Amino acid sequence: MATGGFSSKRLVRVRELLEHRVESGFVPGAVAVLARRGEVHVQTAGTLAFEGPGSGTPMAADTICRTASMTKPMVAACALTLVEDRTLRLDDPVDDLIPELADMTVLVDPQGPLDDTVAAQRPITLRDLLTYTCGIGVVPTKPGRVPIVDAVNALDYTSPDDWVRGLGRLPLVHQPGERWMYDTASNVTGVLIARATGMSFGDAFRERICEPLGMADTAFSVSGEDIARLATAYHRDDAATGEPVVEDGPDGRWSRPPSFESGGGGLVSTAQDYCAFASTLLAGGSHRGRRVLSRPLVALMTSDRLTPAQRAVSGFWPGFFNEMGWGFGVSVLTHPSPLGPSAGSYGWSGFYGTAWYNDPAEDMTAIFFMQRGHTGDQRLPMWHDLWTAAYRAIDD
Repeated sequence: MATGGFSSKRLVRVRELLEHRVESGFVPGAVAVLARRGEVHVQTAGTLAFEGPGSGTPMAADTICRTASMTKPMVAACALTLVEDRTLRLDDPVDDLIPELADMTVLVDPQGPLDDTVAAQRPITLRDLLTYTCGIGVVPTKPGRVPIVDAVNALDYTSPDDWVRGLGRLPLVHQPGERWMYDTASNVTGVLIARATGMSFGDAFRERICEPLGMADTAFSVSGEDIARLATAYHRDDAATGEPVVEDGPDGRWSRPPSFESGGGGLVSTAQDYCAFASTLLAGGSHRGRRVLSRPLVALMTSDRLTPAQRAVSGFWPGFFNEMGWGFGVSVLTHPSPLGPSAGSYGWSGFYGTAWYNDPAEDMTAIFFMQRGHTGDQRLPMWHDLWTAAYRAIDD
């Protein structure tokens, strides 16, 4: 029997894999949402926590989870709504709205002293922010080894204005447009959105993304009775006991509004909310008959915007961009994955165990939510078998 382009018999395998993660003690609960040809299938297993609040509450499509870096695609889409209404333009410098980033300097040696710099060859643009080529971002290294890393880590997150003021006092690591650097650009984008709209980043995001798409559970914090639906997040096992350690619980960081609404990873959401966002992109920017983004802007966002020269010198390790590129806030596969997403698929994942891809060739959305932190090399293995099971369930 086929349902919406999936085999109902083979969809059972997705549920079995979720249940295995729970039964093995890896996570207390997990949820998968698979959508194809207008039909949505939800598979769940386990509960919101190992013990304490949530331990008796089943994991569900409306369980609230920390999306971490899956915030980034939504922030990019929010910025594009400002391009849509001509408040912002992709290739204009951001100096007018963020004067703190005007007249930047650039390190002579990316690992060298902060006072050995040259002038930036051009201003930073919105396109630079969305493609992560603004010149500054994550440098994979341990603290104390690279001055610019320690300086960025020491920035004041008391408020967006304090943060961007501190960032503007630092040199860039590379010239704008030279190479891809992760994360920091999304936080700058949040500041830009706030200043362009004259409201807080969170209010602008709610008005431009959440309300049009009906994403009632997506925000920078959780409050009131909704806390009961917030899953507990865990990180790697305790070295002594082997038991998972609580990273953030119902009374933790997301239980109150933050002073800094992070575009790089501050949102919570649900699998069903994220499916609304993902489905809108897959439909070319339209949600239930209402256009949120134009097709051309969605096409820009979801296709590889990096040049061969940028890909060759960028990434977390050699070959990082051999089979993928970067759009606006999303990775884009440039080669098909065996028993997985097709070339042209796009999406991203998050630190706490969330993952998403849209596959236009298959008219398919796949979303997996759980709440367990990872180290960088665990992200793909964490979900690899579920991607494979999802694609094996396709039935044409």
